Amino acid sequence: MNDKIDFVMIWVDGNDPEWRKEKDKYSNNVDNNTDNREARFRDWDNLQYWFRGVEKFAPWVNKIHFVTCGHLPKWLNTENPKLNIVKHKDFIPEKYLPTFNSHTIELNLHRIKGLAENFVYFNDDLFIVKKTKDTDFFKNNIPCDTATLNANISYRENKNHSQEAIMEIINDHFDKNTVIKKNFTKWFNLKYGKELLRTTNLMLWNAFPGILHMHLANSFKKSTFETVWKLEPEVLDETCLCKFRYALNVNQWIMKDWQLVTGNFCPRSANFGKSYTINDDKKNNENIYNTLRKQKYKMMCINDGVKPENFEVEKQNLINVFEQILPEKSSFEK
Repeated sequence: MNDKIDFVMIWVDGNDPEWRKEKDKYSNNVDNNTDNREARFRDWDNLQYWFRGVEKFAPWVNKIHFVTCGHLPKWLNTENPKLNIVKHKDFIPEKYLPTFNSHTIELNLHRIKGLAENFVYFNDDLFIVKKTKDTDFFKNNIPCDTATLNANISYRENKNHSQEAIMEIINDHFDKNTVIKKNFTKWFNLKYGKELLRTTNLMLWNAFPGILHMHLANSFKKSTFETVWKLEPEVLDETCLCKFRYALNVNQWIMKDWQLVTGNFCPRSANFGKSYTINDDKKNNENIYNTLRKQKYKMMCINDGVKPENFEVEKQNLINVFEQILPEKSSFEK
C-alpha cells in the first residue's frame, strides 16, 4: 500500500522568443564543456500525448507538478484539479536563476511546495504508453528501480563527465562490497535479466565503477534530496550555478544512485521501459515507431538525435504514431 504519488514534469518552450533572447544572452559566456545544443531545447510538439498517456495509463497519480520558466502551452487546461503549475522562481533559489540547465531544475525539485514525499520525475521525452499501476513505481512507499553495476571508471584527478563525478561522491560515502552484501538479493535479482551479467563481471572492483541508468522516469523520495543536499551542498551548489549543462555537473542520478546504495528501493524488471533515439536512419526510426505503435513497453524514452534538415519530417512521423495510440484529448487539454 502506497501513500499518494505525484508526477513532476519539466518542460521548456524552445520556440518562445523571449526565452530564446534570454538564453542567447547567456550563451556567449560558455566554453567547450558546456552543452547548449539546439536539440536540448527544440519542441517536438508532442507534450499533449504525455498528458494523454498519464490520464489513460496512470489515472492513479495524485498530482502533476508541471515545471516551466513561466511559459505554458496554449492548449493546456490550467484549471485541471490534478495540475499544479510551478515556475522556476517558485522553488529554485534566486542565486541560480535564470537557468537553462535541467540539472539545476531537477536537483531542486524537493523544494516544490506541496510535493508528495513519493514522486516520479519525468523529462518531456519520457512517455507512459501502456497501463501502469502505482506499484510499478513504489511498493509500500519504497521506490522501484533496477540496480546494476556499469563499467564507468572514476578517477578523482580526472573527472570528465557526470557519472564519474557522481561515482566519486558515492564511493566517498559508501563501500561497494558492504552495500551489495547487505542487499544482495536487490543487486542480484532475476528481474534484471541479462543486465545481471554487468554486475557479476564488475564485482572484482573494490569501488563502484559506475551504475547503469536506464534513461526512464525515476521514482524518488523527497527526503533523499534533502539528505544529499545536507551532505554534499558544495557539489550541488556548483552544478546549480551553471546556466547550462556542464561536463562536470552532477545530476538527478546522484539521488537515484543514493537510493540504490542505501538499499532504499524495490527491484523492478529491466524491461519496464526502454530508451530510443530518433536520428537520421529511417530503418532505426521505423523500428521505434513500430515499438511505440505496438505499445511493447509501459514507458518509452524518445531522444532527439535528428539533424535540423530532417527534424520536421520525423516530428510529424512521431505525432502520427501518437495519434494512433492516444487519439482522444485528455482533461488536461482545453
